[in-house]
Amino acid sequence: MNTVNPALAEPVAASAATPRGRRWLPRALRRSALATAGLLIIATVVLAALLAPLLAPNDPIEQSLTRATLPPFWQARGSFEAPLGTDQFGRDVWSRIVYGARISLAIGASASLLGAVVGVAAGLVAGYYGGKVDATMMRLVDLNLAFPLILLALAIAAILGPSFRNLILVMALTTWMIYARVVRGITLSLREREFIQAARAVGATDGGIMARHILPNLLAPVMVIWTLELARVILMESALSFLGLGVPPPTPTWGRMLAEGRNYLTVAPWITIFPGLAISITVLGVNFLGDGLRDLLDPRLRKQT
Repeated sequence: MNTVNPALAEPVAASAATPRGRRWLPRALRRSALATAGLLIIATVVLAALLAPLLAPNDPIEQSLTRATLPPFWQARGSFEAPLGTDQFGRDVWSRIVYGARISLAIGASASLLGAVVGVAAGLVAGYYGGKVDATMMRLVDLNLAFPLILLALAIAAILGPSFRNLILVMALTTWMIYARVVRGITLSLREREFIQAARAVGATDGGIMARHILPNLLAPVMVIWTLELARVILMESALSFLGLGVPPPTPTWGRMLAEGRNYLTVAPWITIFPGLAISITVLGVNFLGDGLRDLLDPRLRKQT
């Protein structure tokens, strides 16, 4: 079975996906230590976010100045009531981290999914029809890529204002171009294949050809891009929250926790260290999964396993 190489943005010949070709993924996933490690890390973070009301011993936004800057439980004055210590307002750092995971994961997953939908649709239409449609789509992509993505996100966030919905839109607007370019390249190759010509010969519509014959061959590279873009979106959301352009307070976010603790690094470093570790571990897990899927979905590497 021919398929696409998700590691490359250039078109690679592919054939229609078959049920048998989809069944090998769970077995191969178990053989990839990198993908398995990433999946375990992500599953742990997602589980902690879902069970935040059970795992958090305190209200994440409740302040108590009498408990300000308490150290983690293994240090003097520390206790299991605030296992990772408290911040300058007496708020439990651990509780804020697990609740903040909800924001980072929700924004990351939603923005990456929205960007994937828009980018795949744009790339599919551009690659299939070509001509002026392709030229127009690609010029829009080039226009977006001409600006540094973080500066583009800052500008859009400043214009729209900080909110959960606006942050998702900002992240999606800085993500869709990656999908569009990869999907367009693969579609340009696929539209000339024999099975596409055969579908046209039997009277299949353009929409039917794209949905039934081309789109299944895009799932593998899009899946890999989605995981890698998820990591980038989580980092960008943290950066915007650090700069005050994320979800408004008092909602806890990892980026804002870093910003609030930067002035206390010498007296209470745990306020910044633990949210930073949460971001690093989550992004590392997503990158592990993305790299593992890329290797597993590459047909040349799959033959070697």
